[in-house]
Order: sequence, then C-alpha cells, then structure tokens
Amino acid sequence: MRARSVTHIRSAPAEFWHERARQVQVLLVEDDDGDAVLVTALLDEVGARVDVTRARTAGDAVGLLPGFDCVLLDLGLPDASGLDGLRRILEHAGQAAVLVLTGHDDEERGIQALAVGAQDYLVKGQVDGSLLLRGIRYAVERRRAEDTHRQLREERLVAQETARLERGLLPSPLLTEDSPVLTSRYRPGRRRMQLGGDFFDAVTGTDGSLHVVIGDVCGHGPDEAALGVCLRIAWRTLVLAGQADDQVLNTLQELLIHERHREGIFTTLCMATIAPDQSSAAVYIAGHPSPILIDDTGPRPLPRDRAGLPLGVLTEAKWSALELPLPPGWSLLLYTDGLIEGRVGAGSDRLDVEGLVDLVARCDRSGLAGELLAAVERTTVGELDDDIAIVMLDDSR
Repeated sequence: MRARSVTHIRSAPAEFWHERARQVQVLLVEDDDGDAVLVTALLDEVGARVDVTRARTAGDAVGLLPGFDCVLLDLGLPDASGLDGLRRILEHAGQAAVLVLTGHDDEERGIQALAVGAQDYLVKGQVDGSLLLRGIRYAVERRRAEDTHRQLREERLVAQETARLERGLLPSPLLTEDSPVLTSRYRPGRRRMQLGGDFFDAVTGTDGSLHVVIGDVCGHGPDEAALGVCLRIAWRTLVLAGQADDQVLNTLQELLIHERHREGIFTTLCMATIAPDQSSAAVYIAGHPSPILIDDTGPRPLPRDRAGLPLGVLTEAKWSALELPLPPGWSLLLYTDGLIEGRVGAGSDRLDVEGLVDLVARCDRSGLAGELLAAVERTTVGELDDDIAIVMLDDSR
C-alpha cells in the first residue's frame, strides 16, 4: 500500500531551487504512519513547495525510483536491516539526493550512512519544518555539486588521456639536416570533439632515405586512437629495423587484425620513401586519398593504378609501389580524408581531391599546409566534422 501526500504553497522561496517552475519531487520511505504524517505536516508549516510520495518499504521505493529530487529514508524499515536499505536505495536513486532519518538513539548510524553514500542525515524529533526543508535543500544541492564535480573530474581525465593519445598519434619526426623540409598540421573534428585515429610519422633511414607515413583508422574514440598509436609506433619500429617497404604494410595489416577491438575496423594509409638525393620516391597507397605532387607545372594528384585496399579489409591483400620521379623544387602533400570530405554548395557534393587540387593551385606554396587548411574551411559548408592531418614535404636541395 502506498499513500501520497502533496503540499502546494504559492509563496515558495525561489532562491531555494534552480527549477522554480516545478515542485521538488520527494520520495518519503517510512513505514510508520505517524512519522509520515509528521514529515508532511512540518513541510506544510513552512510553505515548502514539494510533492511528497510515500513508500512504506525499501522494495516499494525501488519500484518508484528513479525520478525524484530527494529521498527521505528511514533506516528502520521492515524489509531492510541496518544500512542495507540505504544501499538498495542508492543503487536505484539515479540523480536523487538521499537524506537519512534516524531515531534519537541511533545518530551513530546516521554518520555511518554518510560514509555509505547518503548526502546528509537528520534525527527524528530534533527537527522542525525549517530544518527539514533546509536539510532537503542542502542534500539536493550537495548531490548536484557532487555530480558536477564528478563530471568535471571525468572530463579532465578524458582530456588528459586524449592528450596522451594525441602525442602518440603525432610524434616528433626523426629528420636530419639533409632531409626534405617537413611541415605538419593536425586538427581534431569539431562536431564530435573526440579524438580519432589519424596519425603520421617520418624517420630518416640509415642510407639517408626519408620514410613518411600518414594513416587513418576508421571511426572515432579512444579505441581507434589507441589503435592508431599502435600502428604508428609499429611502423616506426619496422622502418628503423630496416624492414623492406613492401613488407612493412604486410606486417602492419597483421598487427591491425590482431589488435583491433572489433571485426571490420580498417585503416587507410599512404607511405612514401624519398630517395637520399630527393630525386625520386616510392609511394604506397592503401585505400588512402592520393597525395598531391606540386612542381613548376602546378599541382596534380598521383595516379591510383598502383593503389591497393585499406589495411584490414582482405588478409591476402598486396600492395605495390608507385615509382615517382621528383623534379627539382618539388613538394608532396599527404593528408587524411577529413580535408576533402567537407560539403561544397547547397547539395551533397564534397570537396574531394579535384577540389583540393584547385585550392592548392590558388594557395601560396610557402606556408601551404596552414593556408590550405584555412582555404578548405572557407570553401566548405559548415564545420569540418572529421579529424584532419596534413604532412607537407618540400625539396630541400
């Protein structure tokens, strides 16, 4: 059996509550009829703008939760001994504050209730209407403060983890004085505000060749970012160990298949090896957007006749190199697909590679990476949702 008592007072103290337009929803868990009547009478006396719903047992209360601002809980219930009732209520309370009611000789148990998770306690017979209302208000506001503090702490931890992952995705390239000039830019997707799996790296081999990689793990979130870090570190390790370029992609695919957190996760990737004299490059494309070569004749995307599947799509996939002559004064632009997926115009058309080439042709080559990102943002409609990584290589001869 459940009894319901509702008290409405017009002149409620508005400063007590953030939500003045509605009454405070209170669940009174009390098996004693006299004590239940006393609680509602005390709140009536002070004009409390509350809506009191009564439950006689912890089991009844669990059936009504969540959906209340505050739970007034008697610790002496017929179906719960000691603090067991409080623990049951806390499991189902949701966002509700819990204010414990104890007897005259049981104040110590009220203190114990605070350690279990209650926001406050009151001793029966030692409260009037004002103290009861103040206790409810304090418990609600304390719970809100605790929730806010917990949320801020969680967001701070997420931000710290995101920063650690981003450092892993975007390391410091290992270059020499004779290496091509490398410029990079990275910008996380703005709508999701969540780190994705875009990564890049560059290392100089023992023979003076510059090895560069840029990749994109499909999806967004810490799992995808962690997988991107794993692939980036593995790539650097394999290159520094002297593994042949055509074997690096095979090893990365095997690693991806074993490390991905679910079936179907794949990675697009572009890898380039610039010869020590900077006159040629071997470029591997695994489902990735074509790099753009820039020279005195203008920008143009690299042909895709040697492009292969993304990593993780087909275990038997193979990749072959595009042998690319590099004219004096060359530049090579590598990027992830977030740079070309923005919408242009009123329809559903995307910027795509052709549109990016047009923008490159209109940008000054000095400082191209930063200027190009700004040009893409001006050209596309709305915010760019996906992460963007850009690596620009310039002939340093």
